[in-house]
Amino acid sequence: MARPRFCVFRSLSHIYAQVIDDVSGRTLVAASDLEQEARAGGNGAKKTGKAALVGRLVGQRALDKGIKEVVFDRAGYRFHGRVKALAEAAREAGLKF
Repeated sequence: MARPRFCVFRSLSHIYAQVIDDVSGRTLVAASDLEQEARAGGNGAKKTGKAALVGRLVGQRALDKGIKEVVFDRAGYRFHGRVKALAEAAREAGLKF
């Protein structure tokens, strides 16, 4: 299998991340700041802090499934702010881009 795609979507209020296998068209791992786990950990955090928490979550979940290398798809968003915080947290969790 080729490296799966690590896709990011951000809205005005929330951020979502998925690891997608484009060959089979399946989502392997997903995380967002709307999940109970993220809400408990990011209590009182700003949007950038919540993005970093989502990055750590998706990175850890990907490693638990045996995914170590991904291709980062920022979906046209500039690599700064929340997108950068999410990517750096996923790298710290152990994902390689």
